[in-house]
Amino acid sequence: MGKKRASLPIRHLSVLRSKLVFSIFLVFCFFALVRLNRSGSGSSTNKSIIEEKPKPETTTNPKVAFLFLARKNIPLDFMWGAFFQEANVKNFSIYIHSEPGFVFNESTSMSPFFYGCQLKDSIKVAWGESSMIEAERLLLKVALRDPANWRFVLLSDSCLPLYKFHDIYEHLISSQKSYVESYFDFEDDRYDPKMLQAIPKDKWRKGSQWFTLIRRHAQIVADDNVVFPIIKKSCKRQLNASASVRGQMLDLHKLQDCIPDEHYLQTLLAMSGLENEFSRRSLTYAQWNQSPTQKDEQWHPVTFDYADASPRRIKEIKEIEAIHYESENQTEWCQVNRAPAPCFLFARKFTCGAAVRLLSEGLLGPFDPVPFLNANRGFFAAKHTDTHARQSLPNWRDIFTYSTLDSKSKSRRTFFTTP
Repeated sequence: MGKKRASLPIRHLSVLRSKLVFSIFLVFCFFALVRLNRSGSGSSTNKSIIEEKPKPETTTNPKVAFLFLARKNIPLDFMWGAFFQEANVKNFSIYIHSEPGFVFNESTSMSPFFYGCQLKDSIKVAWGESSMIEAERLLLKVALRDPANWRFVLLSDSCLPLYKFHDIYEHLISSQKSYVESYFDFEDDRYDPKMLQAIPKDKWRKGSQWFTLIRRHAQIVADDNVVFPIIKKSCKRQLNASASVRGQMLDLHKLQDCIPDEHYLQTLLAMSGLENEFSRRSLTYAQWNQSPTQKDEQWHPVTFDYADASPRRIKEIKEIEAIHYESENQTEWCQVNRAPAPCFLFARKFTCGAAVRLLSEGLLGPFDPVPFLNANRGFFAAKHTDTHARQSLPNWRDIFTYSTLDSKSKSRRTFFTTP
């Protein structure tokens, strides 16, 4: 009996020792798991910082930056003045690239909204050359200094809005995509094989220069120092040939003008892998004056004058629902966040007479042209060079004529509407 009683403490001690070892093991495992979990969490955080897309803007008053590319003044400034008049000034900003030294003030513009909006470091721009892209990038760089600018719209000096400010603003801010007309033209001979190492041919794109960009895409364009130098060097107009020689060579497909602003932005975004982040269409409507069956080396947008700018014509533009690109046999349906939306918010090219007619017929709300023209009689008389036209004021239907710079394009596009 004594031996049995003596063995109990030894057995009890052995059990306690086992429990202690097991407890220490559990504590060790617990701390190891905690440390591993923290390490994994930290690495996951680091990974998310690297791969996470930039967070959306959080300002309470997001703005649309209207970027005007002008030769000198903006002839349709009075119409834009009526457009901005109904807007909250906290919801938009205006930037103008004009002729170096040109200042927008009461003597050069009829709308106070444009006073002082010109860039101080503007450059001389030539149609069909890379200076057009440089001007666009200058506008973006200046507009990006304001963190409240969420959307960036490039407009010509002959553009006009098709809707009131509120409608356009809501459309642009609600959309999370940029709008850039971009397609691959299989018949395009402008690609220079010398660009192959920097720009693969399958990334070469074409389209309209009139863009609408979200902030992140605008920053990419402003910061680009790879694609633009290549485009500037290799994509040029053939300036040395005479007009007759140019015509003959164009017919023989031996001479192919390369218009930089028709390729730069589209190719840059394709090179950046962002083609799924923008709608492949411009928000600015233009009607081209040539059939692709006609032999003509000059393709230009139609200029709408007073007689052409009817409410019916504007209604037809607004009812366009899709755009078909024949070069790719592909149709782009117009949507915002998967819901049907207008294809175009702006249109070009319009004369002053056309703009006055559209204003007087209520495109942007009630507007009486008579007080407007009487108030600006001296302004128009001073600016117009036709003596007979000056004497005929206020017969405003006949006095406004205007033409502007534009890129040319030979892309075939078909607009679809529902009957």
